[in-house]
Amino acid sequence: MTAYDRRMAARRDELEALYMELYGDRAMLEDLEGRMAEAYAARSLGLRRLDGRREREPGWYRRGNMLGMTMYTDLFAGDLQGLLGKLDYLSEQNITYLHLMPLLKMPHPDNDGGYAVEDFGLVDPSLGTNEDLARLTAAMRKRGMSLCLDFVLNHTADTHDWAMRAKAGDQAYIDRYICYDTPDIPREMEKTIPDVFPATAPGSFIYVPEMKKYVCSSFHPYQWDLNYRNPAVFNDMAAAMLKLANMGVEVMRVDATPYLWKEMGTTCRNLPQVHTIMRMIRLITECVCPGVILKGEVVMAPKELAPYFGSLAKPECHILYNSSTMCTQWSALASGDIRQLKHQLDELHSLPEHCVFVNYLRCHDDIGWGLNEEFGWSIGQDALAHKKYLYEFYEGSFPGSWARGERYNYDPVTQDARTCGTTASLCGVEKGLAENDEAQVDLGIRRDLMMHAAMMTMAGFPMLSSGDEIGQLNDYGYRDDPARREDSRNVHRSIFSWANAAKRTEAGTVQQRIWDGLRQLEAIRASEPCFGPNVWVTTWDTHNDHVLALIHRTEAETLVGLFNFTGAEQDVSLDAVEGDFTDLITGEAVRCDSRTLAPWQYSLCRKTEG
Repeated sequence: MTAYDRRMAARRDELEALYMELYGDRAMLEDLEGRMAEAYAARSLGLRRLDGRREREPGWYRRGNMLGMTMYTDLFAGDLQGLLGKLDYLSEQNITYLHLMPLLKMPHPDNDGGYAVEDFGLVDPSLGTNEDLARLTAAMRKRGMSLCLDFVLNHTADTHDWAMRAKAGDQAYIDRYICYDTPDIPREMEKTIPDVFPATAPGSFIYVPEMKKYVCSSFHPYQWDLNYRNPAVFNDMAAAMLKLANMGVEVMRVDATPYLWKEMGTTCRNLPQVHTIMRMIRLITECVCPGVILKGEVVMAPKELAPYFGSLAKPECHILYNSSTMCTQWSALASGDIRQLKHQLDELHSLPEHCVFVNYLRCHDDIGWGLNEEFGWSIGQDALAHKKYLYEFYEGSFPGSWARGERYNYDPVTQDARTCGTTASLCGVEKGLAENDEAQVDLGIRRDLMMHAAMMTMAGFPMLSSGDEIGQLNDYGYRDDPARREDSRNVHRSIFSWANAAKRTEAGTVQQRIWDGLRQLEAIRASEPCFGPNVWVTTWDTHNDHVLALIHRTEAETLVGLFNFTGAEQDVSLDAVEGDFTDLITGEAVRCDSRTLAPWQYSLCRKTEG
């Protein structure tokens, strides 16, 4: 019996039951199982060995030494071959997880940052070839790095072969999309479907004259939503995912996960069939390539996240993005008030133990100010006023702001907007450098490192945004590019500065101070048992709404993280946290039951029990 046969025998009954429940098509089920067997047969010996190791250590992605980074291949190194030559730089930081932004074949220039895909099995020629990708993943495995790629499960580009055949009138391919002959049903559905981009791409359907049909297009007009009521769609997308796995992709970021199923009279978000689809995908990967994990992109409130992990008995995603904490952390920095952040972390800590999050400060996208408005009201926070304060503060227009960023997707009706910018610019480093004010620069670096320290102390594992490790600033040159100037997210989607990276070893530079500060945090995470898997993590009351406390505890050790989110000294006291601790940042002996923190100070303190 092969490893595949053994895995399949343990999962076949459930996979077949779910498939028949959703599709009721035995012939298509047999087609799927045939493709799974073919994918396993094509899996290399090296990847099968990886599968075996991961089966023996299924929680490998929960290790304390996990450290991620996200980047655009072209901005960092030109193409995949160029990236292969830059792996030493990533190894220097002990990166274990690299998320490359979309690199599958896409139309140009309208591709939504690569999320409009023309071919799910082909690397975009501008970035390299499938062979380049396989060589890169092989080299990364030798260094202990896992590659994460986006897999856009919800839609294709309107230039995808399926869409082109649909436009030509091929009914089999029309049926792969959500199409209607008249606007009646689309208009009715749009009454309950929230717009993703209300200002730039309102509505959820477009009229396609070649087909004389209305086609579901939740994101942009050139991205057509797939019809997962059609088993041919599921089978082909599952096969495409397995092909990427066989190229060495170890983490699949499932894009727009909540949107996969459409139903009249609903928001077309988070429907039960989505979880059936995700559970089947989990079963398929566990059979064919258990070395692969699934990362869901679920930008929802904490209470809506748990279902995407599934249950311990029937899991779905292995990990999810922690987008909620990203925005509450930036809110805490601007306001100096950590109550929203603490409340949101408490909600996440209340989720089942198998719920694991990727934490980050910045990514390729904007900061959406999706705070818990009900809790905000309970602490006297006017939701709209606070949101306006935040995007004005971080664009630098609010009096006294030290931040430099840009507003994104402003809606004049709701007055909603989002924020763009690099971590260093949003933390004040850019303003200090522009004004040649070393004191401001120093404070900006302190904010930057404190924010990273808090993020890296949270339960889960941290992911850096490429360039943040050297304090890369906003790049306003995008405004001069007609193809990019309408999207302010391009202010932080800039070419990586290798000249600045070289300064990481020059004492006193911004690059060296941030680089060394992050390396210290990374070394602590990798070496301390309190950052290992299955460690108890909670917030703690500091009796001060300006200071966040996070406690990690094992049977042998207690680790206390303290983070001052203000520019003033803050006194804190922690009940039931007694004894002498060692501050791992300064090396000093300290007590945590009563302390004073300097402006924007962070402290990681360890006590050995017994």
